[in-house]
Amino acid sequence: MAAENLKRGDGLPPAMTRLVKELSRLPGIGEKTASRLAFNLLNRPRDQVIALAESLLEMKERVGLCDQCYGLSDNPRCQICDDPARERDVICVVEGPADLMAIERARSFSGVYHVLHGAIAPLDGIGPDDVKLKELIARVNPPTAVREVIIATNATVEGEATALYIAKALRPWGVKTTRLARGLPAGGDLEYSDSATLTSALAGRREL
Repeated sequence: MAAENLKRGDGLPPAMTRLVKELSRLPGIGEKTASRLAFNLLNRPRDQVIALAESLLEMKERVGLCDQCYGLSDNPRCQICDDPARERDVICVVEGPADLMAIERARSFSGVYHVLHGAIAPLDGIGPDDVKLKELIARVNPPTAVREVIIATNATVEGEATALYIAKALRPWGVKTTRLARGLPAGGDLEYSDSATLTSALAGRREL
């Protein structure tokens, strides 16, 4: 019905109908929300709309992956990997960039990161080669001086499977491997955890 309504346009000019359709493609945004956003943009000053459009294009053209941690960056190396104050011998492994941002907001971690961009999920056809696991192992392999890998994958079946795979893969190198404590709710995502919960989980991490 929503697609049919958009096709008819509900009396909107074609340009607005197209905008509503494109906004509806975004996760969590339905036709009604997209329509409200479109009307809001229509009523904004021209310079604000241009600034929004330019920022979207700049993000798409410039933002890529850091060549070390695979987090988001508009340079070959992200700000965290380039920060000399970071403890480079401690790597925190997360599933996605949003998880990295959540831990950074807690301001309780001073090491560096490795972003997997997913988790092992055999039922969905996602294996170890489909996420950045080989790259993690390459970062830890001697002669690198990594002393601890904190596995901060989500407390889900896929996250746990990924954590166990990483612990087993790194065991031959004698690197200390820890898992975030159960301060995080089972089945929850790091992205939606508050700073106090993340701080407690980091402090109470355990060795696998």
